[in-house]
Amino acid sequence: MNKFESLPGANGVYLFYNGKNLVYIGKAINIKERVKNHFNQPSYRDELFIKKVNKIKFIKTNSEIEALILEANLIKKYQPKYNIAWRDDKNYFYVAFELNNNELPCVFITHRKNNPKTKYVGPFVEGTALKKTLRFLRRALPYYSVKKHSKLKCTYCHLDLCPGPNPDTIEYRKNIKKLILILQGKRNVVLNSFKKEMKQLSRENKFEEAGRIRDKIYALSQIMAHTHVLEISNLKTRNQGPWEFLMRTEAYDVSNIQGKFATASMVVFEDGKPNKNLYRKFKIKLTSTPNDTAMLKEALQRRFSHHDWPQPSAILIDGGKAQFNIAVAAKKKKKIKILSIAKGKQELFIEGQKNPIPLKNLPQPVCNLIKHLDDEAHRFAIAYHKKLRKKQIFN
Repeated sequence: MNKFESLPGANGVYLFYNGKNLVYIGKAINIKERVKNHFNQPSYRDELFIKKVNKIKFIKTNSEIEALILEANLIKKYQPKYNIAWRDDKNYFYVAFELNNNELPCVFITHRKNNPKTKYVGPFVEGTALKKTLRFLRRALPYYSVKKHSKLKCTYCHLDLCPGPNPDTIEYRKNIKKLILILQGKRNVVLNSFKKEMKQLSRENKFEEAGRIRDKIYALSQIMAHTHVLEISNLKTRNQGPWEFLMRTEAYDVSNIQGKFATASMVVFEDGKPNKNLYRKFKIKLTSTPNDTAMLKEALQRRFSHHDWPQPSAILIDGGKAQFNIAVAAKKKKKIKILSIAKGKQELFIEGQKNPIPLKNLPQPVCNLIKHLDDEAHRFAIAYHKKLRKKQIFN
């Protein structure tokens, strides 16, 4: 079978057929490479069926989370022989929504469906990826993870991940319904519902509530589009040689509201993984006007004044050509490669190259790492920005 070249190097689900019979379903961050591995480096499980496969289909998704959810729904619908040949219900993962002491659902992962009063969504194949998915979705749709909450706020409450001891029960049940819909692959239904809520609140001049819904829409869109829950290939493989300057990368982002409570973040990845001990945050001193480029310049200048901090091999900036030029100027003569991600056009500016590169043209592991860096810098900046706002309100 020599049809690998027609397969996409993108997130999605692949389906193996023997004639008209669907025999196996899998997910991947790079469909082409994953399918190749099945045939070129078959595992002992692959040996059971791979020689019988004579047709391959695929479904591309917008993100790894969508691939994870789509795989679960397709396995549940079609029950492919070799997905269930070495798995029973005890080996699959389900997301359980079980009523707590206040008759509000708490959310957890389980292998068993043994409570008729509990709602189960699944089956999911990969437990680690499912845990990461729930952890990220919790940012947009906070939920309880224990049956009994203390009368005081917990750690998750302070991180806006838990409804707390005195929740808005109506709002909470709405969030749970939306979480279930997302895990069932109905993301657009949820986003459209949020948009309707936001418009209605705006008509009623409830602009603060509408703003919170807007933030949820943005957070959910970012999570579903850019979050990485599947394994990221190691950049040290021989195919990624030109990208080895990404082995130690710093990424920056700026957060503010019309220039107020302005913050900047610096996150550090080593060998493709975050090193949170090296993260830094900056309270921006520039307060005259909302100028993201000037704020970024201030953050970079302050960063480079710390000669005791380890020097990165590359720096990733959130923004287009203007931000890119600011970063190149700020580093002066330091041997650091500057990159800037323009999310509007989905392009990457790279120092030393005349034209930007479309993200879709990057090797998949590199694209995943770039997006992961950008998402983490944004998350860290927003977290500090919210902390400053809360501090001001309490004062």
